[in-house]
Amino acid sequence: MMKFTKSQIVKVNHIETFKFDEMVDVSELSEMNNDIIRLDPVHVSGHCTVHGNEFTFQFNIQGEMILPCARTLIEVPYPFNIQAIEVFTTNEAEETEEIHLIDGEVLDLMPYIKENILLEIPFRVFSDDEEAMSKVKMSGPGWEFISEESTETKQDPRLKKLESFFQDRKKENE
Repeated sequence: MMKFTKSQIVKVNHIETFKFDEMVDVSELSEMNNDIIRLDPVHVSGHCTVHGNEFTFQFNIQGEMILPCARTLIEVPYPFNIQAIEVFTTNEAEETEEIHLIDGEVLDLMPYIKENILLEIPFRVFSDDEEAMSKVKMSGPGWEFISEESTETKQDPRLKKLESFFQDRKKENE
């Protein structure tokens, strides 16, 4: 559950680096964030080094979240691989935004894993599924989907007159 005691970490660090490697359930993030449709358990692995009062965790979070397509709202898998470093201290005077205070004997890494995953959510994703795109409604009463390609080829008819005006002015000045 990604909870470690300070004594457990220090004890192992005297012999070798404290290492961890677990599958972690963070599915509750899909309830907290409406952009995440589903989030399967993620793989978290890394190590912790101790220097005086500081515990430095370097870890990797790998997984896949399912997000809605920005155009169609169909499910789009979004794989992620996050490299994170979190520093903790037992000294209240050293606590800053980058260095977190260890409250008590137990250090819980879960809030920091969740925070890193939430920061990884992209602004929007698009589906590459052509079959799903073909089923999507591309126009309706008073609206029409316009892609970037179609805006380059189509010209607003109201601008035609304006274009001819500038061409006439150019000819007059020559």
